[in-house]
Amino acid sequence: MTNETNAALARAKRFALLAKLAPLIFLLGLVVIFTALEPRFLIPLNLFNILRQVSIVGIIAVGMTFVILIRGIDLSVGSLVALTGLCAAVVAKGGIDGGFIEGTGFHWSLAALAAIGVGTIMGLAQGMIVACLSVPAFVVTLGGLTIFRGLALALGNGGPVSGFSADFGWWGRGLVGPVPVPVIVFAVVAFVGYLVLTQTRFGRSIYAVGSNPEAARLSGINVNRVTILTYGIIGFCTGLSGFVLSARLNSAEAVAGTGYELTVIAAVVIGGTSLYGGTGGVVGTVIGALLTGVLINGLVLLQTSPYTQQVLIGLIIIAAVAFDAFIKRQSR
Repeated sequence: MTNETNAALARAKRFALLAKLAPLIFLLGLVVIFTALEPRFLIPLNLFNILRQVSIVGIIAVGMTFVILIRGIDLSVGSLVALTGLCAAVVAKGGIDGGFIEGTGFHWSLAALAAIGVGTIMGLAQGMIVACLSVPAFVVTLGGLTIFRGLALALGNGGPVSGFSADFGWWGRGLVGPVPVPVIVFAVVAFVGYLVLTQTRFGRSIYAVGSNPEAARLSGINVNRVTILTYGIIGFCTGLSGFVLSARLNSAEAVAGTGYELTVIAAVVIGGTSLYGGTGGVVGTVIGALLTGVLINGLVLLQTSPYTQQVLIGLIIIAAVAFDAFIKRQSR
């Protein structure tokens, strides 16, 4: 190998390492900046608040990581959070005022099963349309965004369902020691997602499909099956998040989850998962979710306008995608 080739390889390795470490470096930088500007940022109560806020979005972001790894997208997650949260609420309450299942209500486990089941079924349905009918994921999930919000409005008669039992609410507001329960749920989901992607044949198939779908098909991977199951996974995560969010708020309504699409995709992309597929993972997504949570919390403490917060998140997404494209060019 020539000196020029060695230099090119060394440069590519440096860029690859920078791409992996960039989200963590940025996260640590934000922590230092916000701590300097607002000393209250580092108090334990605020840090646990950040973790609790991040956990709801983070659960969905784990599922979104799978989808983006296969070059997909899911714009329906915010609406599906509202629908699955209302499904859990209706089961837990035994119905709604003037509704169709009036009764005394059911155990929280059945409510959770209803939310997760509906989310998984809706995710699988979208995956089947994408895989079997070759409809672009953007179009399918954009339609899902409207459909699920409409179903949520119909299920809740346009109003909230609230007032759950203590054991239901524990999943959103409870503590295990000093750690909020939603944070533990997020950690478990992230750990399982990490194991699936790194230690299973299905995980390797996801990376193969995202890197080159045609090559994956020729190597014997059932691309349609991987696609459908991947959308089922994000549906599962969204249903679980809908249940936890309802428990945390002690209420479920059709407007819940509005804008989650932006925040979830931001967490995944900022965490280093490429929109071009085949590159990234759950560890980066966790860092990306923490980064967005720290950014929003710090801006709130600094009394920044919520409109400005949205602008900054959007700019960070653009910067993350541009950086990813730059790294790919340099690596080549």
